[in-house]
Parts: sequence; structure tokens; C-alpha cells
Amino acid sequence: MRIHDISQPLGTRTATWPGDRAVELSWTMRQDAGDSVNVAALSTSVHAGTHIDAFLHVMREGATAADMPLDAYVGRCIVVDAVGVERVTADAIDGIDVGRAQRILFRTRAVIDETQFPKRFAHIDVALARELAAAGVRLVGTDAPSIDPQDSKTLDAHHAFAAGGVAILENVVLSHVLPGEYLLVALPLRLAEADGSPVRAVLLEGVTTEDPGPGPQ
Repeated sequence: MRIHDISQPLGTRTATWPGDRAVELSWTMRQDAGDSVNVAALSTSVHAGTHIDAFLHVMREGATAADMPLDAYVGRCIVVDAVGVERVTADAIDGIDVGRAQRILFRTRAVIDETQFPKRFAHIDVALARELAAAGVRLVGTDAPSIDPQDSKTLDAHHAFAAGGVAILENVVLSHVLPGEYLLVALPLRLAEADGSPVRAVLLEGVTTEDPGPGPQ
């Protein structure tokens, strides 16, 4: 089994969405100050680095990070190469059985620097979002900061996925991962009131990718 870490390092140098809260880390206790242990305190947007968007992000009565179905974040996953496009359309999934895939990650950037917010990034076409939701896909992810354009006010792709019960994973790192099938593990923190959560996302290669299906939460 090979483990591919597809998470951005989360720290004070991590670039966040323009206008969102920066990542801040302070120390409550330090051994060099005479304390018996080191204890850090973290202040961050829940959308910093690699993260999930809960349905609450775009729906007033949507599920919080704690209430999202966990089985969406664990199971068979297809990595799709879409580097170079400005808009990810149905052409990207030509020949892929998306119903079987269950989870799809789009690789749109050849190089990722987590300390710099990208000047431009690819977004997911709303028609494709609706097609994936209709096909029963459980999760869609991207290596971009958002599945919608940066200047979007309507967030059409977000709403299409939320309406279809499709989980969203953003800011993954796929520059070192080949297209193909993997086992995804990207569990959010059980944040009871938040609209998203940072995750430590990994792809497992060389293990069975048979999807376990819905289970107890």
C-alpha cells in the first residue's frame, strides 16, 4: 500500500481566500518558558488549506461539518487530469463511469504553492456539476481554492452539488498523483456549528477500492 498525502500544509504561511481570516498560531504553554509541555493555539478559517465545504456553506439550513455523511469522504475515488483548462466540463469525464467512481478529484494545476493564492484557477461548469449529481456521485474535489469562479456571487456549482447531496473537497494537492483509481480518506473534523472543516486528505494506492457503501455515522 502506498499513501499519497494530498493535503496542503496548514500554517501561518498558508494563503487564504482574499478577505478571509489568516491562519494564526500562538503558544499557550512553552517549555522554554518554564512550562512542562508545549501547547499551541490555532485561529483559522475553516476554509484554509485543504478543506471540505459543508452544505451550510451555501444553504441556510444546510448540514454543518459535523452533520455531513462520513461515508462521502471515504471510498473509491477517480483522479481526473484537467490541467490547462479554465472551466472543467463534461469533456473531462469522457469515458469514465462516474456512477461507479462515486468520488472524483479534478487535477487542474501542475504546480501548487500553498503560500500564494492563485491569480487564476479552473472552476467546475454548472452543467457538469448537475450531471455528476444526477449520476449519484458522492463527492467532487478540486485542487483549486473553489469549485466556482473567484468572482461568482451565485456559486452555481456549489448550489448544484448541495442540492444533489454531493460533498465538496477543495484545495487538494494532486501535482504528484497520476490519474487513476484510488481509495480516498478525507474526514472533516466534527465541528458542530461550522460550514466547513480542514481535513488531512490522503489517497491510498494498492488497496481494494471496492466502495463500502453507506454505514452508521
